[in-house]
Amino acid sequence: MKYFNYHTLAEIEQAAAGQGAAQVRFESDANQVKLALARKVPVGSVTAGNSMAIHPMEGCDATLDGHPDDLTFRRYERFGAGGAKLIWFEASAVVEEGKANTRQLWLRPATVPSFARLLERTLACHRERHGTTDDLLAPLQLTHSGRYSVPRRIIVYHNPLIDEKTGTPPDYPVISDSELERLEDAYVNAAGLALQAGFRGVDIKATHGYLLAEMLGAKTRPGPYGGSIENRTSFIRNVCGKIRARFGNQLMLTIRLGCFDGVPYKIDPATKLGVPLPYPVPYPYGFGVDENNPLVPDLTEVKQAIALFQKAGVALLNVSAGCPYYNPHIGRPFDKPDEDNYEMPEHPLAGVNRHFLIAGELQRAFPDLPMVGTGYSWLQKFAPNAAAANILDGNIRFFGVGRGALAYPEFATELLEKGEWDEARVCKTLTFCTFLMRQKNHPLGQFPTGCPPFDKEVYGPIMKEAREAYRVQIKTKS
Repeated sequence: MKYFNYHTLAEIEQAAAGQGAAQVRFESDANQVKLALARKVPVGSVTAGNSMAIHPMEGCDATLDGHPDDLTFRRYERFGAGGAKLIWFEASAVVEEGKANTRQLWLRPATVPSFARLLERTLACHRERHGTTDDLLAPLQLTHSGRYSVPRRIIVYHNPLIDEKTGTPPDYPVISDSELERLEDAYVNAAGLALQAGFRGVDIKATHGYLLAEMLGAKTRPGPYGGSIENRTSFIRNVCGKIRARFGNQLMLTIRLGCFDGVPYKIDPATKLGVPLPYPVPYPYGFGVDENNPLVPDLTEVKQAIALFQKAGVALLNVSAGCPYYNPHIGRPFDKPDEDNYEMPEHPLAGVNRHFLIAGELQRAFPDLPMVGTGYSWLQKFAPNAAAANILDGNIRFFGVGRGALAYPEFATELLEKGEWDEARVCKTLTFCTFLMRQKNHPLGQFPTGCPPFDKEVYGPIMKEAREAYRVQIKTKS
């Protein structure tokens, strides 16, 4: 269903009011938009040159042994030249068994030189276009994909709903405490390699259902990594402490944090809409959920966790929500689902409102911890107006752009010059990038992802190849 039919700011404002999306507000004055998005943002000992960020968007285009490849360099050259002063480098596995796909970046001693070249090329493109990188932040996201690792899933605990959605047997073994202790050191070692490659910040990724995000919801896990919020945050806090002990203040500590897990959804065969899997009440799983109604957020524990992370030295937080594997509409409100997925179970403005509500409450609760907001893409050409309103109201420090940056990498420069976006360049949330991420029938086990509609020369042929491989797969199965 096509929801986005708005031609003027007044039309989308009226729609937001009609949907009860009270958190979705817009700054109408282009000069005020420019001023808000040009604001410098102090982050630890560094000051970002403006308040625009590019989220860590995986390209699934590394070599099989984890090196950035030609398409990786091309993406980051475009991001570097684009003008955002926070470029959040994408998820890079800290161990081989933690990769989410065969072509995910993998940081290890052998790949440090190529990571260094990727960073330097990004910085060079930024300097060439914008004069300096002294005010550019570029943390590298470190990850373990946990339940979504290939070829073998690694789980923290059993949530029956997620087990059902992912086909995980109820007797599947969970990762042991001793294995988690060893993995803490793998993160610390990877942070040292990031420093060696030239990065001055690392992100301990804890979102989208991956290992550390799942750990935050492991209320039913016994032992030192489960149960209480102190235990469930201990892995991340231990890693932060070990990084500080080994490297001092050479690395800024950041987290992309999933602040509302929700519950898994499935397709209703009659309506094709997403419907939640049947869930117990009280709901004894998940992070950021109301145990009496897990379809809505409860940020009590999220705030407790953030306070603990801030005490451990975290200087920057990227606010995320949902899991693309089992409730993609929460993280990425859309008009068109990718193949084999469900239609939106709510108006996308409700999802945008949820993002803004979560981020605003958290930023106001921690005014001295700068946060990056998410959930803007569906607003299309009006996203900068909403971002400016959130920044001016104190609800967020950075306007974060994810899939939209694949379509429009120079979005920040355009906003600083004009205070508005070129509608012809803006992401239309058609989810082609997600479709490519899900396609595995490639000689390397994974299709690279990008934006076929707005980067046709490179990703048009890739999309055509992926669709043909998908058709062959469907035909073979039938």
